[in-house]
Amino acid sequence: MSKQRYRVAHLGLGGRGTVHANTLIELAELYEVVGLCELREERLREFCREKKLDTSVCYTDVEKMLAATNPDIFCFITQPSTPRLHFTELAAKHAVKAIALEKPMATSLAEANGIVHLCRENGIKGVVSHQQKYLTSLQKIKEVVDSGAIGEIQLITASCQAWLAQLGTHFVDYVLWVNGFERAEWVVGHVHGRELLSDSHASPNYVMGQIGFANGVRAVVEFGKLSAPHMAGEKFWVDNRLTVYGSLGHVWGETDGRWGGCIKGAEAGGQGDDWATQERSRLQPPYFAEFADWLDGSIGDHPCNLEHAYHGYMIMQALCISAMDNVRVDLPLDNGNMVDIFDRMRRELPECPERAE
Repeated sequence: MSKQRYRVAHLGLGGRGTVHANTLIELAELYEVVGLCELREERLREFCREKKLDTSVCYTDVEKMLAATNPDIFCFITQPSTPRLHFTELAAKHAVKAIALEKPMATSLAEANGIVHLCRENGIKGVVSHQQKYLTSLQKIKEVVDSGAIGEIQLITASCQAWLAQLGTHFVDYVLWVNGFERAEWVVGHVHGRELLSDSHASPNYVMGQIGFANGVRAVVEFGKLSAPHMAGEKFWVDNRLTVYGSLGHVWGETDGRWGGCIKGAEAGGQGDDWATQERSRLQPPYFAEFADWLDGSIGDHPCNLEHAYHGYMIMQALCISAMDNVRVDLPLDNGNMVDIFDRMRRELPECPERAE
């Protein structure tokens, strides 16, 4: 565990922002929350009363908070429509050591690219909250894969009923994670439907594609309501599955806690705690504990490293570019691909109402 205590300025007290803020406060041996910023002043005061925090840490202006508190870490947990590149610019301006932000990391490849380059140029470490990899079911997948019990990875599949920018961003990241963060070399993709491009987490209604990695592994992904269901309809938000096929067997897991597979020639499986139970208390603490360890050099990498998230974001964008241009797209994308593919899909994709059940 980190021996250093980091000063944190935190922006955002919505649903996810409160989860992050609560965790930072609970990990008092690692973090000192020196500033809390929220535009809704009543919500800000209420939170400080609940947590017995001095009102001196309360701000409604993010720039004033950063200037006054001189934090090591700037944590901004906001909706995607609030420009995260702007907050990264503020982080660089105020010389913070690290940033923590929510998924999706951006709303365009140009914005994601700008965030990453600012961090590289200013020596800022960053993490993106793809925190579900700390779920017991997904941890079980990683444990089995890393043990060699299913042999060499050959194929990874990922699907979820929720759309690309909601949970697809998580599952692209988990594909990278179980494959040792190998880099993708190419993708081919298909998309349809533009109704969800007006959502706060803008995406086409459905995305599917194949990803080819440098180590020879292939991944097949699909996100949206045409994805293969694994659960009853009321479990829409946890109706997903990550599966790793190896030369000796396979293993799968879902964010609702189930996992299974064929491991060392025998059927295996179990039911861990569901997402809702673990979300309240178990996912953000290890995420932030490892963040502190990474910052002080106790570990060499963080599983939610901004650089990994950027590669995953690039894959997601490339799937959409491939679909719109009807071509294989090779990675990494260069500056010529920094177009706003979501804006293009809003203009060019036909309406495609979901098929009636």
